[in-house]
Amino acid sequence: MEPRLVGPGPYRATRLWNEIIEVFRAGMPLRKHRCRFKSYERCFKASEAVDRLHELLASNQNFGPEVTRNQTVKLLKKFLKNHVIEDIKGRWGKEDFQDDSHLYRFPPSSPLKPYPKKSSCAKEVIEFPDWNEPKAGTSQEHIPVKTVTMNSEMWYKRHSIAIGEVPACKLVFRRDLTQTNIEEIWKSMTLSRLQKVLGLDSLDEVLDTKLVNSKHIVQNAYNVNRQGIVTLEDKSKELPHWILSAMKCLANWPSCSDLKQPSYSGFERDVFKTIVDYFGQRKEPLLTFHFYDVFVSVLGLLQKHSKAVEALQISCLLLPPENRKRLQLLVRMMARISFNKDLPPLSESVRTRTLMVQAFSRCILCSKDEMDLDELLAAKLVSFLMDNYQEILSVPSALKSSIEEHVLHLQRVQIKYAGTDTDATFPPPSFCHQISTDEFEHQRATGSQEPLAALLEEIAMNKEISMKDKKKQLKQFQKSYPEVYRVRFPTPETEAVLFPEKNKQKPPILMWALKKPFQPFHRTRSFRM
Repeated sequence: MEPRLVGPGPYRATRLWNEIIEVFRAGMPLRKHRCRFKSYERCFKASEAVDRLHELLASNQNFGPEVTRNQTVKLLKKFLKNHVIEDIKGRWGKEDFQDDSHLYRFPPSSPLKPYPKKSSCAKEVIEFPDWNEPKAGTSQEHIPVKTVTMNSEMWYKRHSIAIGEVPACKLVFRRDLTQTNIEEIWKSMTLSRLQKVLGLDSLDEVLDTKLVNSKHIVQNAYNVNRQGIVTLEDKSKELPHWILSAMKCLANWPSCSDLKQPSYSGFERDVFKTIVDYFGQRKEPLLTFHFYDVFVSVLGLLQKHSKAVEALQISCLLLPPENRKRLQLLVRMMARISFNKDLPPLSESVRTRTLMVQAFSRCILCSKDEMDLDELLAAKLVSFLMDNYQEILSVPSALKSSIEEHVLHLQRVQIKYAGTDTDATFPPPSFCHQISTDEFEHQRATGSQEPLAALLEEIAMNKEISMKDKKKQLKQFQKSYPEVYRVRFPTPETEAVLFPEKNKQKPPILMWALKKPFQPFHRTRSFRM
């Protein structure tokens, strides 16, 4: 059974768990073994199981060659606890699996992890405030329309082509957006972008959007210092000073200004152990249990580097600000330690980078469920975070710009036309009030004067076109918009200023031109008789 790449989507962790069990059962060699003068059929040694499962995980696209033997042993312990395997006496659940020669076997059927049942409750629909809601006591017919912001060029195109076919419209003045309105816009557009990057039809199966705090998103996007680290409003949620000092000491080794370094050997290992112990005491990982499925889904995109980075950028934006700040500081320290050649080894048997992943992956990402591959998944995610932390833990600039532009779009005066489709980019429909034909004609006459006058002035002052083309364009404009043209050029004299006549002077007649042209001298020959 060939392992396949499990992409992002609902229940990715469950699918991976079940697939590894099936691959392991299908690929584990079963033989006859003797133990204490007794033979046992179709079983395997613990060390053989570690060898085989480690080989399967290392060759699996979902995990890769970074999987260690120690991680494989931890997974087999979960298998024994959840009755995926049992010892030769049929015991499981409380037995501790070790990498030794003890004998194990598969039960008649290894239990697969069931898929969660879909909730019967309705999906949450994030509703935007009705910006054009009429005041109480008024009753007007609403027509769903598409918002159109006009400039001089668009006015020219629309009115020069079909001035008589413009539908009824009016200027709509947007109401001031409250902070709550802006926060809901951030939440809606952020989740919409995340869903698009993950390629999902809905986020319902990987995220309960009701638990996403819009205030956290806005705070993570704007309350940052020069280094891009989140600044907390509640100072009581900051990291303790002694932990910050310890982290800075290792991150900036050997130059450390915050902490006087003792001279004894192994000081750096004691500092590292202090940091590991502090973060290991957390009851919930930094990425939180609630966002576990989202980050596991993102792991399915790691082969598409740019998409994985963007998805992680957006996902980390959803975190509580104190979690995001701790994550930023921790991952930055881990990356600096991994690349710091001046720092003495923190372990005799494990490389520094591997040690960082093993020590902190569980405090960054883990699952509530015991039947999960969270340690392997967390290790893969943390490795990717360390390699791309500067980009991933920064505010996604493209998303921020698009949201800010949309907020400005909602706040400016706009012209709305009836009968057009609703803009599909933003969920909430827009409305304008139906007006009479006479009122529309008045608005069209007065509202179009300024952009048309600007267009006429642009034609008149354009020095890059020839006089012939300028006259042609002005004549066409005068024919289409005589009233606007008459305001700019009330008399023929004002128009003539644009086309000054050139005085054609005749060249002077030279006197020598009146004389006969010079004739060469012809010498005659005379003959004397």
